[in-house]
Amino acid sequence: MSQSVDRALTLLGSLGDGPVTLEQAAGSIGVHKSTALRLLRTLEEHGFVHRLSDRRYRVGGRVLSLAQRALQEIDVRQVAAPYLAALNERCGCTVQLAVLQDDEVLYLDELAGRWSTDPGRPTRIGRRAPAAGTAIGRVLLAGLPPAGATADDRAADALAADLAAVRGRGWAAESAEHREAVTCVAAPVAGSDGRAVAACAISAPADRMPSAELLRLVPELLCTAEAVSLAYGGSPTPRWCENRCGARPAARASRT
Repeated sequence: MSQSVDRALTLLGSLGDGPVTLEQAAGSIGVHKSTALRLLRTLEEHGFVHRLSDRRYRVGGRVLSLAQRALQEIDVRQVAAPYLAALNERCGCTVQLAVLQDDEVLYLDELAGRWSTDPGRPTRIGRRAPAAGTAIGRVLLAGLPPAGATADDRAADALAADLAAVRGRGWAAESAEHREAVTCVAAPVAGSDGRAVAACAISAPADRMPSAELLRLVPELLCTAEAVSLAYGGSPTPRWCENRCGARPAARASRT
C-alpha cells in the first residue's frame, strides 16, 4: 500500500471518534499540517470528509452511504438465504441474488441447479454484469425513478419501454444472459420503503429448459421474492403465497 493511501485511510479511521481540527488530524498520522490538509481536501472532494463551519473535520456522507449499502447487501443475503435454498430445491434450477451498483449488477449469492454437475464451476458470486443486459439487472433498473427525456436514442427508448413493461408486470425475462445460452426470469425484493433493494432470479441452460417452461416457474419466483421482501421488512402484496414458500406474515427477520 502506498504511503499516501495508508495515511488517508488512517486519517479517515481517526474521524470515527468525532470531529477533529487540522492539528489533531496531523497528529493522528504524524505528519505536518500541510500534508494533513492535502489529504483532508482530497477526501473532502470525494465526499469522505466534511468540513464544519468551525474548521473541524468530520466523516462525510459518502462513508455513511457506503456503510449503509454494505449493511443492506449483507443483511439481504442473510435474510434471503433460506428462501433461495428452498426455491432451488423446489425448481432444480440455478437461483441467484443480486443488487444494483451504478449501472451494473453485483451477484451476492448463487445456488447451482441440477444441471451444474461440475464441482469446479465458478459461480457468479462477486461478479458484475451490465444491468441492462440481464433480467435481474432490468428488474432492479425498473425499480428506479424513470429517467428524464434525452436526445433521440433508439436503444435508450427501447430500454425505457422494456423497463416500463417490467415495472408493470413485476418481473423480467431474458433468453441470452451474459452472451451465454441460458434463460432467466427475475423478480425484485422490496425493502420497508417499497423500493427494490435486491432481486432474485431463476436460470437454466436454454438447451435443457426452453423459455416457455421456465416461465411456468414465475409464480414460484414471485412467491420467493415476496417472502424475502416480507422477511426483510417489506409488506406482502397479492402475489404473496404461503403454500409455496412457507413464509408467514409474522415471521420477520430481525435487522438489529
